[in-house]
Amino acid sequence: MRKDGWTWDETLYEGSATYYAQGRMPYPPAIADTLRTQLQLDSTGRLLDVGCGPGSLTMLLAPLFAETIGIDADEGMIAEAKRRDERGRVSWHRLRAEEIPADWEPFQLITFAQSLHWLDQPSVLPVVHSLIAPGGVCVHVQATTHQGTADAGPTAYPTPPHDAIAALIVDFLGPVRRAGRGTLPAGTPGTEVDELRAAGFTGPTRIQVDYDDVLTRTEDEVVASVLSLSYSTPHLFGQRLPEFDRELRELLRGTSSSGLFSERLRPMALDFWRP
Repeated sequence: MRKDGWTWDETLYEGSATYYAQGRMPYPPAIADTLRTQLQLDSTGRLLDVGCGPGSLTMLLAPLFAETIGIDADEGMIAEAKRRDERGRVSWHRLRAEEIPADWEPFQLITFAQSLHWLDQPSVLPVVHSLIAPGGVCVHVQATTHQGTADAGPTAYPTPPHDAIAALIVDFLGPVRRAGRGTLPAGTPGTEVDELRAAGFTGPTRIQVDYDDVLTRTEDEVVASVLSLSYSTPHLFGQRLPEFDRELRELLRGTSSSGLFSERLRPMALDFWRP
């Protein structure tokens, strides 16, 4: 159990892996370019991506290393990552971060992207600290990929009606945020900086990732992005999932008759933490 009283369970992202892979917007190649330049990466060394999901960031970074490991607690996420990893670049493990072996060989880079807030940080981060190779770093990727910026500027198509989508989720699931079998009324705690420092890391040094991408999104991709969220995963709707899907699509078609949407990727940053 975490300090905030929430207990992780295996249903947190149950049934969402294929939706996650389809609906989340991709990490821009500029992330790999920034890390290559900052860390002078040359396809040697080892990478560990913690909470890798279906491997979106993991596979983007894998060519920068000789060996890459991606771990996630969700069986479906690891299965989807393996399916998408056509070149077999990554060693995938269904493993909770709290179970990372302390005797693994050191890593030049350990990454957390949209995952650190879910973990029991006081137990995970000291182990991560011990696994950083000399000269290596831990990078917390500050990113949101399920929806774009609130103000996308002039775009070819309408932006998805995110406020109306959020209201529809509340209509079906209630006003208290769901999380697996439990709830998170106040959301996840923002304790990452304090816990990283308590584990012995220094920093952060933040580097903004330079890009400006507007993506064209289909109705199916926007629906998938909603079903990829921890608080609106498919199993939470139970037998009402087809009804929710129908009403969500009606909402989207009322916004864009073409079924296409434009979204501008949100700003992203890399927080470098050194042991």
